[in-house]
Amino acid sequence: MYDIIVVGGGPAGMTAALYAQRNGKQALVIEKAGFGGQITHSPKVENFPGQLSLSGNELADSLFSQILEQGAEIEIETVKSVETDGDKKIVRTEEGNAFVGKAVIIATGVKHRMLGLEGENELVGEGISFCAVCDGDFYKDKTVCVAGGGNSALQEAILLSDKCSKVIMLQDLPYFTGEEKLQQVLFARDNVSAHTGVKITKLLTENNEFTGVEIEKDGAKEEIKCDGLFVAIGLIPENEPFKDLAQLNDYGYFDSDEQCLTKTPGIFVAGDCRSKFVRQVTTACADGTTAALAACRYINEL
Repeated sequence: MYDIIVVGGGPAGMTAALYAQRNGKQALVIEKAGFGGQITHSPKVENFPGQLSLSGNELADSLFSQILEQGAEIEIETVKSVETDGDKKIVRTEEGNAFVGKAVIIATGVKHRMLGLEGENELVGEGISFCAVCDGDFYKDKTVCVAGGGNSALQEAILLSDKCSKVIMLQDLPYFTGEEKLQQVLFARDNVSAHTGVKITKLLTENNEFTGVEIEKDGAKEEIKCDGLFVAIGLIPENEPFKDLAQLNDYGYFDSDEQCLTKTPGIFVAGDCRSKFVRQVTTACADGTTAALAACRYINEL
């Protein structure tokens, strides 16, 4: 039996494992794909304390090496459910395995909603970005497009308009759905323009490098040249398998506060999968710390 089983190997999950091991608890981290989560899409991270600059992959590798050095165990499997049996927690995977622990930290993160275009995955981090705070500086004095029209897209565009020579908004609806105040701030800027009622139909490349997008409106197509595309059409939490253990809000995020607690004793949540105002790698790590220490206290009191 493990002390703490962590579901998810992003920054929140790996930080949770680190703090568990440092507190004398044996941790198991179960990750379905690659360790690091969304941060691995960032070609350069310059806002992580203590690091002038490193890639998202380098940060993920460093965290991974650190938890292995501390003695955490790793499984590459897809968790399908978590069950409670008295003081025991049983984590079952699609591969048919069951892992037993005293506490579970769910750190499944989120995935960005994609446009669904050919070649999109290959261009993530190479022309396609999701975070102006993370990647905006790479497009200083350049032209970027922003796909989306809600609050997130408007906020991203405002940040980008401070750095980029031109920001082009691309909204598939006939109008922007974000707050009126944000629209007023954004569209008062001379370097911002907008296309509404358009669909992005193609990603343009030259010599395998991103060069722009093709849009369509009322059957007519147009090419827009740009240096980068920021996609802000929503995030998708993957919390549905755990809804009986932890309350979900209307958007599918865990309805948990900064304490990372849930309605089920011994079940904790951490990172972008929970309801929060700021989703950054540093806040994910903070959640991992909080959840791990809470889990340690829970185990000590058993």
